[in-house]
Amino acid sequence: MSDETSVTPLVPREGWHVMHLFYHLDHSQWSMLSADEQRAAKTRLSTLVQEIRSQEDTHLLTFAVATPKADVGFMLLTPDLQQANAWEKRLTLSLGPDVLSPVYSYLSQTESSEYTTTSEQYAENTLKGEKGLSEGTPEFEAAMKEFEERMKHYLHHRLYPVLPDWPVMCFYPMSKRRMGEDNWYSLTFEERKKLMGGHARTGRSYSGRILQLITGSTGFDEHEWGVTLLAKDTIDIKAIVYEMRFDEVSARYAEFGDFYIGMQLPLDQLFERVCL
Repeated sequence: MSDETSVTPLVPREGWHVMHLFYHLDHSQWSMLSADEQRAAKTRLSTLVQEIRSQEDTHLLTFAVATPKADVGFMLLTPDLQQANAWEKRLTLSLGPDVLSPVYSYLSQTESSEYTTTSEQYAENTLKGEKGLSEGTPEFEAAMKEFEERMKHYLHHRLYPVLPDWPVMCFYPMSKRRMGEDNWYSLTFEERKKLMGGHARTGRSYSGRILQLITGSTGFDEHEWGVTLLAKDTIDIKAIVYEMRFDEVSARYAEFGDFYIGMQLPLDQLFERVCL
């Protein structure tokens, strides 16, 4: 947008900004628009969605929300917070004043994990310690190459994800508890890493059924992380959240916000779903 060109971009050193936006649709306001105005409003939103999606390193998911907590939602991933803010304002007004009313929003940022296994740790603990391989052997070198390629892909996806069009979308915020003996931040790094390792193993068992994106929100919003789950079947959302709650890292240390369930839909189907 030309009126935004003089604004200094706010792009993090690594990763993207992420906005989850949830709206109620005011049908009484919508009904006050003429048929021509309603068509123009839907065209305006459709054009805006196409504009946003055409930008480099930018993704926008559109979905209907499954309960009366909200009607429609957007998940926006893009580097520049200035641009994300401008698009958020335009999305809110896209169908006309007061037609879309924000009911919940969440701001976070893609991030790598401090608990990710390093090449040195994998070599010492797994290849040498667990598998008994010697450094310099063909087996050792092949295993290291495979690990480094796998981790490169994993870390890139954490920071710069491409999200599939799987129909089920679940979002919830969470924090780590800081109360008495259940204070996550009083644990040593090694204790935290061990606990998170168990959590990660549970998550990997859902590979191909759940895509999980953890985004950091410390200092950005009321919780410390945002969790986005994409799936093909609602039962897998229910199953992974239930199973993970038995991991000590959740059972003892996790606190959760509200859960939002949505269905990814193209705009024409989304308009029909919410009775526009």
